[in-house]
Amino acid sequence: MKKPRTARFALGLTVVAVPLVLALLGPLLAGEPGPRTASFTLGDGHWLGTDFVGRDVWRQVLHGGRPVVLTALTATALSYLVALPAGLAAALTHRRWLEELLMRPLDVLLAVPSLLLILLAATVFSPGPVGLALLVALVNVPDAARLVRAAAAEAAARPAVEALRLQGETWWRMAVGYVARSMLRTLAADAGTRLTGVLYLVATAAFLGVGVAPDAADWAVMVDRNRTGLFVQPWAVVIPALLIVTLTMGTNLLFDAALADDRRSARGRGRVRGTKLPDLTRTTHRRARSEVRP
Repeated sequence: MKKPRTARFALGLTVVAVPLVLALLGPLLAGEPGPRTASFTLGDGHWLGTDFVGRDVWRQVLHGGRPVVLTALTATALSYLVALPAGLAAALTHRRWLEELLMRPLDVLLAVPSLLLILLAATVFSPGPVGLALLVALVNVPDAARLVRAAAAEAAARPAVEALRLQGETWWRMAVGYVARSMLRTLAADAGTRLTGVLYLVATAAFLGVGVAPDAADWAVMVDRNRTGLFVQPWAVVIPALLIVTLTMGTNLLFDAALADDRRSARGRGRVRGTKLPDLTRTTHRRARSEVRP
């Protein structure tokens, strides 16, 4: 049973390693730019040919991955940085007005399609890579916050949280020490799919010219700008598109393999710890009766 899980994890690691290594180490391996030649040609020292302005495609590939990967990772981290405290506060608060104040503005953002919101913001100001990461994080916050709120509400309804409350534990200890830890598997599963969606948004925005220069060394920009020569020199389009797809697929494979291992280990822990829950429940009820007893 262990071999298929290891094989799946190794496959995901192998698939995602290729675009990640090219993205992170590519600029160090690219070297100095050579002279430009004719557009969409093969040969003459360019083993992947030239792009729409005569630049070496391989050198552009080495430089083009870092903006996509760093922007996607930054946007995903920023979205959780806002969604986690907002979702936890909305789930654990006993004040209805605070929950409404936190969640209703996010529902307004959730009603607007993500790409449309990015394009509308791009018409008001011209975002750079940092601005694009902030915009992508903003459109991901509502959905992430609602998921955090739902998972936190389920964990907060357990007897363990009531026991912590009766013991006088602080809100921070209950929210972070127990509820947030109980949500780790849910958040890990969501992070895998969310990173895929963020990669799609970042690549699509770059494809449409949002956040990057029209001739920037960027995998998505390469797909857009070189598509006119697809049937003349296909490598300028196929290679960056394939790297984006590989990065997305490898990320999903890694998270799926990790979650499969976590599910099995969680079942094992549940069998070991299953006998403790009735004692915790009885302790909670005894504390509750002692507090209401005159």
